[in-house]
Parts: sequence; structure tokens; C-alpha cells
Amino acid sequence: MKEKDNLLIEANKALNTIRPYLIKDGGDLEVLGLTDNMILEIKLLGSCESCPMSMMTLRAGIEQAVIKAVPEIKGVHAINI
Repeated sequence: MKEKDNLLIEANKALNTIRPYLIKDGGDLEVLGLTDNMILEIKLLGSCESCPMSMMTLRAGIEQAVIKAVPEIKGVHAINI
């Protein structure tokens, strides 16, 4: 398994592919870290914080992009949802 730092780099690359769509709608996200259980912790920013669709965006967009690019990561958790 890759070191956490390498996993975070790869996760950020995956997030950068979907970040323009978040920004276009007035939102963004911040990566907070990776837990020992391989859960990527993020914070939703801007309009993503209060959007009623943020959970769907998290699961169907953000989480899927990360897991596809970095299979070692088991899930994505937004601390502010």
C-alpha cells in the first residue's frame, strides 16, 4: 500500500478533475486528511456547504472519483454535512 502522503497526492489529483464543476456552482472543497481507516476527510466550502444536493454530490461525484483513482481509499467523509 502507498504511503498516506502519496495517497493524498493521488486523491487531490482526482479531486482536481471535478473541482471546476464545484467552483462553477460557487462551491469548492478542502482536503483535511486521511484517517487510519482510509477515509478521506474533506470540508465542503462555499455554496456546497448549504446545498441540499451536497450529499448526492459527495457520494456520486466526489467519492466515486476518489475511489476510482485511488482504490486504497475506502470512502470520503465531509465533516460539515
